[in-house]
Amino acid sequence: MADANRNVTTPVQKVVVVNGNTEVLGLLETVLDAGRYDMVFVESSDRAYSQIKKVVPNLVILCARIEDLDGFQLLTMLKLDNETKDIPVLTYTTEYEGQDFDAAISQIAEEEEDQLPSRPALRMN
Repeated sequence: MADANRNVTTPVQKVVVVNGNTEVLGLLETVLDAGRYDMVFVESSDRAYSQIKKVVPNLVILCARIEDLDGFQLLTMLKLDNETKDIPVLTYTTEYEGQDFDAAISQIAEEEEDQLPSRPALRMN
């Protein structure tokens, strides 16, 4: 016989989705609607950091596009901030529009090589 007190509601989990395209947002909405998730969509990395600090989500889903380093910058900021460093971040990327992934990586690597500093990078803990 089922226990009558088992109807305890599960707390709502907060999820922030950053830079998701329409296809990914539709997929996430379908998957996360099946559970108890409160989703916040942020269209650009510009406002994402302040929004994440305001919402304090249980999970951040971040599109870190290879051609746009803002996603990687946001990830770095989140992991260096004591208030947000423990929030799990799920990252994914999409292919460079009109190019395959390997060609996009090669192009970015060539562009970055020209911008590398002549001194060693500082160590981050």
